[in-house]
Amino acid sequence: MNECETEPVPPLRVDRFGFVKQELDSPEGLAKRRSAFEYEREERRVRKWRKMIGVRGSDWKHYVRRKPHVVKWRIRKGIPDCLRGLVWQLISGSRNLLLMNPGVYEQLLIYETAASELDIIRDISRTFPSHVFFQQRDMDLGMGFLAGLLLLYMSEKDAFWLLVALLKGAVHAPMEGLNLVGLPLVQQYLFQFDHLVKGQMPKLGEHFTQETINPSMYASQWFITVFSYSFPFHLALRIWDVFLHEVSDL
Repeated sequence: MNECETEPVPPLRVDRFGFVKQELDSPEGLAKRRSAFEYEREERRVRKWRKMIGVRGSDWKHYVRRKPHVVKWRIRKGIPDCLRGLVWQLISGSRNLLLMNPGVYEQLLIYETAASELDIIRDISRTFPSHVFFQQRDMDLGMGFLAGLLLLYMSEKDAFWLLVALLKGAVHAPMEGLNLVGLPLVQQYLFQFDHLVKGQMPKLGEHFTQETINPSMYASQWFITVFSYSFPFHLALRIWDVFLHEVSDL
């Protein structure tokens, strides 16, 4: 073999979300986990959801008004992965923002990229380093966790408007306090979380108090990244499904 030639690199094995699989997961084991019955059940769920939301979400508002409890129940069961990006846009209000602001995103692309925007761009590959989509990018943490999660399910333009909807509050209280100096919203969430622990799990709350453990020691990252880090990815997605739909009730 010519010294300049290299052996072909075998393709990466990834899970259904695009994350690189560990070698200990054999193809046989993966096949067993998702049986024909599971695929058929997922297809039935997708058909129900397509009927519920209509073409590009055209029936969504009408269905939500008629059957809000059905919508809530189905979201809590989990949004089908193939429809998750569109449904997130619908329940967050970002779809309306996009339609009400034609050409705005394209105009923003014309302007010179600010240093703060470059910081976000550098963040994303550090966010989900084991995902094949981000392996060629060099980034830090911060907003990259949110942007990285959204970009797995929608275009850059759609992800931009969903971030705007979240930070500015299209259908719920603004979340920009997660990233302001001093992290005021994170501090608020930690305070509320501490009271929830003490109220709902008093024994655990008392134990934490005795050991001088406060939520900032273990929960800050949960709120800063809106639970998109430190959790198994499939669980983070389910949290986001419910969070985007019910955040106004929290």
